[in-house]
Amino acid sequence: MAKYLLLKHYRGAPAAVNDVPMDRWTPEEISAHVRFMLDFADRLEKTGEFVDAQALAPEGTWVRYDGQGRPPVTDGPFAETKDLIAGWMVVDVDSHERAVELAGELSAAPGAGGRPIHEWLEVRPFLSTPPTITE
Repeated sequence: MAKYLLLKHYRGAPAAVNDVPMDRWTPEEISAHVRFMLDFADRLEKTGEFVDAQALAPEGTWVRYDGQGRPPVTDGPFAETKDLIAGWMVVDVDSHERAVELAGELSAAPGAGGRPIHEWLEVRPFLSTPPTITE
């Protein structure tokens, strides 16, 4: 089994077929979308392929270390962060092909007007072994 991240982007991917931003959806359309995502996760839980899924809030802050005994440096929120990543689902599947198959299904979540979004999802494998550095 290998873990894959199915990453939902707000921006940066090619436009979805049903490309109406979520902030223009009705409450019923949002509920249908969330229900689809939950039902999809429930189905994968039954097959043992579901690991985790999270939606992200629009706000965020960049943080970095600023030296021993000094408080972390913060800056933000940055629009780029909240505009890029909407959420994710982690699956543990037998192959890259299966991860792609699931991302394709997830891409059909309903959006505006109840029509499938057909959004682009990024499929990224988790790093399974640390890289080897040779000099």
